[in-house]
Amino acid sequence: MNLEEYFARTGYKGSLENQDLETLTDIFQHHIRAVPFENLSIHCGEKITLELEHVYNKIVHKKRGGWCMENNQLLGWVLKCLGYDTSFLGAYVFNPHENAYATIMTHLLVKVVIEGKAYIVDAGFGVSYQMWQPMELVSGKDQPQAPGIFRFTEKNAIWYLEKMRRKQYIPNQNFSNSDLLEKKDCRKVYMFSLEPRTVEDFCFQCTYLQTSPDSLFTKKSICTLQTTDGFRALIGWTLTETKYNYKENMDLVEFITLKDEEVEKTLKDKFNITLERKLVPINIKGFYTI
Repeated sequence: MNLEEYFARTGYKGSLENQDLETLTDIFQHHIRAVPFENLSIHCGEKITLELEHVYNKIVHKKRGGWCMENNQLLGWVLKCLGYDTSFLGAYVFNPHENAYATIMTHLLVKVVIEGKAYIVDAGFGVSYQMWQPMELVSGKDQPQAPGIFRFTEKNAIWYLEKMRRKQYIPNQNFSNSDLLEKKDCRKVYMFSLEPRTVEDFCFQCTYLQTSPDSLFTKKSICTLQTTDGFRALIGWTLTETKYNYKENMDLVEFITLKDEEVEKTLKDKFNITLERKLVPINIKGFYTI
């Protein structure tokens, strides 16, 4: 494992001299635009494991993506190698259909401290809830970014992330009531404490999420990638492309339904992913919004 290979994978060619916020942001944005958030291994007969060498080989050599425990673990390793003050945190993801936070800690985050200021760096959420810049860990402050307005709120040592979105324009009205579309203007995302975590804290969750029939990730095949002006997502056979703020306070969301024979080519053309095994797409309704 080496940093040169990782940066070749993400296309980052900037300076590495300073461990500052500007460099961190640039490295982070190259990661989320090159490395998809995806769970395709579950749906093509592969097992997801959390050993760093395996994650590195999958993302860097095989040019795959991963979920939070893979993306953020790799990014955390890169930042630590560069000399950043980093640690892992664990979050409980909000389930809008149950209107409650998960009871299992399934989301791995990176906390970075620069000149006494703490930032949350999360390269592993995907779709419109994917932050584009490190978020300062302060309570009650709106932090506008290209995807929308993010905000942390702290109460009794628990931190809550929420996101406010723009209105959406959907040219293909056949999808105007799609269960993939978020209907609320403000959406809770996850909650977490500042207790440091290790990758080992997520071993049970890693197995559970890829095997349980109750897991979102067994119900849907997901591949999403941030672009320079929005993001793409392939959920089952549904390809969406979102362009942020294409008109004032309006996001453009385009939907296409793929045929089985189009999925493999779309993964290659839109996400730069070539699978070693055959994907079996799945999209059980509910549980997930873009």
